[in-house]
Amino acid sequence: MTGAGDGVRVAAIASLTPLEELDSDPFLVDTRSQHAMCARWAADKGYVVARELLFYRLRPDHCGLWADVEAGLVDLFVAPNERVLARALTSVPEFFAECERRGVRLATAGLDEPAYDAAMKASVHRRLSMPTAGYNGC
Repeated sequence: MTGAGDGVRVAAIASLTPLEELDSDPFLVDTRSQHAMCARWAADKGYVVARELLFYRLRPDHCGLWADVEAGLVDLFVAPNERVLARALTSVPEFFAECERRGVRLATAGLDEPAYDAAMKASVHRRLSMPTAGYNGC
């Protein structure tokens, strides 16, 4: 027996947001949690995350968005929510139109964002500010 999601390959979109915005909107800065939310959404549907994308104000027609689609490696884009899409792309409506034109589905996970306390913000800050020092966020 096969599941409804068999064979659906997902590209998870996260927003690249400056660390300076950690206090005002920690979820937009926390790319790991954004990708994790997309992965939970995909797993719940029986889909597989084939690509994790990270963008800041990318044009909807940029080849970086479409290379995996054109290569037949991605069937669907998912982002955690509209806020993330709005930060990742220059125009969400244009991206939606481009997805429709190319026959690619676009979804938002719409799951609850984590509640960030001081310790969680500090963890995100350490992970993002020390990647070249060998810190891997564990």
